[in-house]
Amino acid sequence: MPELNNFQAEFERRRGHLHDPHVRDLAWLLDSPNLLDASAPQWQGKIAFLFDHQEEDVDAWLTRLDQSPQELHALIASHGFNRLGRYSELLMAYYLRAQCILHAHGVQVRSDKNETIGEFDFLVFRDGLDGLPMLYHWEFATKFYLLEANSADRNADFLVGPNLADTLGAKMCKILDRQLALSSHPAAAAYLPGRIDMAAALIRGWLFYHPDDNFGVEEMTRNGVSLTHCRGYWRVLDEIDALSGDCFAILPRLNWLAPARVPLKDCMDRKALFDVLHAHFASDEQPVMVASLHAKDEFAVEVERGFIVPNNWRQRASAFVRHE
Repeated sequence: MPELNNFQAEFERRRGHLHDPHVRDLAWLLDSPNLLDASAPQWQGKIAFLFDHQEEDVDAWLTRLDQSPQELHALIASHGFNRLGRYSELLMAYYLRAQCILHAHGVQVRSDKNETIGEFDFLVFRDGLDGLPMLYHWEFATKFYLLEANSADRNADFLVGPNLADTLGAKMCKILDRQLALSSHPAAAAYLPGRIDMAAALIRGWLFYHPDDNFGVEEMTRNGVSLTHCRGYWRVLDEIDALSGDCFAILPRLNWLAPARVPLKDCMDRKALFDVLHAHFASDEQPVMVASLHAKDEFAVEVERGFIVPNNWRQRASAFVRHE
């Protein structure tokens, strides 16, 4: 397993003063490294970066937002999200709009027959090197994949979703081959303010590795994964005793973005965690995200995170990958 990076500690150092959960999630979207290596040939030079911004200005903006988050709360409440991807998009759109560079978000392209062809996640204007405005099309995704490392032929298809519905390789093929080509469709011109100067994917997320898997840095880079990506562990239920941390919390899907900050009264000890997970897996094979926490004043802050999976998950994941 690649050595765990120290993203949680760095996030706590820089953003520990932020208390509002939505503001913390937005801060994570801005602070977290790209999941993928922009220089890796398999991504065809189509990995986006957030535009350079003055760090002090963003720090001050996030602090003000944390102190008065009512507008952001109302916006989130008006959409009633139950999907993490849409929630992440709304947070990113809120930031881009505040930076006065967002032209449009979630633009659906329809044919003459009113059939949906696709959707532009973000259309963003930014001045180019010559001072003239450039129009960017960004496809945006927040993804969470676990490494199924049984195969000798390891590639991005062996990073699989916790619910065994997709792989990193399949997701990126869809983005690169279909979604980023949307502007070339004849129907798209009617929805655009001008020619697209660049189409790229802005990808955030976490990758999870089993501590016993022999998977090193060279294999990560060969897979096109950024060396600085956010990472955690995955373990089967019977390995609960191996978890570190003072206490634990189960993270619902909409809380998967930023490192957790949990009131001490809502934390659980190892036995309580095992009991809850054992009852869960008795009727549901969906893996569960768990934060390992360190007590700090009246709250506990995340020091590690990982998926706890059913004891047969590796076998099911291996079968899924072979037939994907």
